[in-house]
Amino acid sequence: QVQLVESGGGLVQAGGSLRLSCAASGGAFTWYTVGWFRQSQGKEREFVGGIPWNGGSTYFTDSVKGRFTISRDNAKNTVFLQMNNLKPEDTGVYYCAARAGAFVDVDANNYMYWGQGTQVTVSS
Repeated sequence: QVQLVESGGGLVQAGGSLRLSCAASGGAFTWYTVGWFRQSQGKEREFVGGIPWNGGSTYFTDSVKGRFTISRDNAKNTVFLQMNNLKPEDTGVYYCAARAGAFVDVDANNYMYWGQGTQVTVSS
């Protein structure tokens, strides 16, 4: 059983940056692929980006490409989402999720473990 805890959210002005962390415990996190999702008010949860278990090629939704990066430190059981040049439309609750598979999946239903989420608010 893997437990995930996100941190690093907050309020930032448009054009600013935030770095979210996803800390894992309770399982062999090294073998899990991690995805980041977000949910804005009144909208469905959407895929943001992900990183495979081995820290290989990351994958992002088009709206954040070139602005967001993902990295992981398996020794510290932590995955990071670096968000630069933030826009008001990036506002939402950000969740990290883990799946026991080798590849990033954009479907939230295919992730086994979820964190509680961290709020990101970008003001214009």
